Amino acid sequence: MSMQTLTVTTSTTTYPVIVAEGALTELAGQLAALGLRGRPWLITDTNVMPLHGSALLAALRTAGYDAQAIAVPAGEASKSIEVLGQLYDWLIAGGVERRDVILALGGGVIGDLAGFAAASVLRGIAVVQLPTTLLAMVDAAVGGKTGINHPLGKNLIGAFHQPRLVLADTATLTTLPPRELRAGWAEVIKHGVILDVGLFTELEQFATAVQGSGDQLAIDARMTAIIRRAVAVKVGVVSRDEREQGERIILNYGHTIAHAVETLSGYGHILHGEAVAIGMHAEARIALALGLCDEALVERQHALLCAYGLDPTLPPNLDPAALVAATLRDKKVEARKVRWVLPTAIGSVVVRDDVPEAMVGW
Repeated sequence: MSMQTLTVTTSTTTYPVIVAEGALTELAGQLAALGLRGRPWLITDTNVMPLHGSALLAALRTAGYDAQAIAVPAGEASKSIEVLGQLYDWLIAGGVERRDVILALGGGVIGDLAGFAAASVLRGIAVVQLPTTLLAMVDAAVGGKTGINHPLGKNLIGAFHQPRLVLADTATLTTLPPRELRAGWAEVIKHGVILDVGLFTELEQFATAVQGSGDQLAIDARMTAIIRRAVAVKVGVVSRDEREQGERIILNYGHTIAHAVETLSGYGHILHGEAVAIGMHAEARIALALGLCDEALVERQHALLCAYGLDPTLPPNLDPAALVAATLRDKKVEARKVRWVLPTAIGSVVVRDDVPEAMVGW
């Protein structure tokens, strides 16, 4: 196993990010190396528990840890105040202590939910992110954003709580449903568009292996290297801007529209990555309308999204006017103005708050 380590370094913390096939087998040793010797509280979902959770729990206990585990219902609906309350009940009734650590094993839903539980129980305990989806590996698990949804908007309740470790085992991707794997490529492509033209070009070349579906790939060294490169984009941005006071907003490319799509369609009906693909296409068209980019960029991005099995067209049952109204509840709104992340070239974006509503279209 190649244990190449990326490092997030901010003004408040430093932690390793490991992306490698088989990385989960090293968890017990990594916890010990970090001095995390309290009880591990494993939070996962009902899909991941039988696939990876039971084996991980057994390995931790074999290593001498008094590990506990809970599986919440799989799906976006678990990012709720009700499920969060159930986690508090489980932790507090079980005698959680401040020296303990929460292990978030799963996709973005589990990372956000378990991370918020860690940020708030006993006023904050350690969390280790163990992403098992492509989307979580390249985005949600890195950077310390945690939270739950509100009926009026996605991720409106939460906290910044940086993990002590991110351990991304690419072998877990072999157990993902094809649709989940396809959705994850949206965030990988997004990282290429916003900051890394080389990554974008490599994804175009790699698309011939994907063959239009994104779901028939072996987890090999090349794929792991691409994922690691995408993670490195997020690591760099978070290191420079931990709490989204400046540059970090560019990671939200595609997300202003995406969050509105998810909110109006009902959480979970359209996967986050699918919504991000829709948002990226819409926001590239806004950039084109403003004269910030050319048609070639819009077409090149559209082609790459489609090559990885993503359909960036707006579902016909969603009302465009309602979507525009929903963007005003986005977390990035300032003085009732939506701050849009818009591409100017592959590898470069700008932030604008002067986009007329009439230019927001599909």
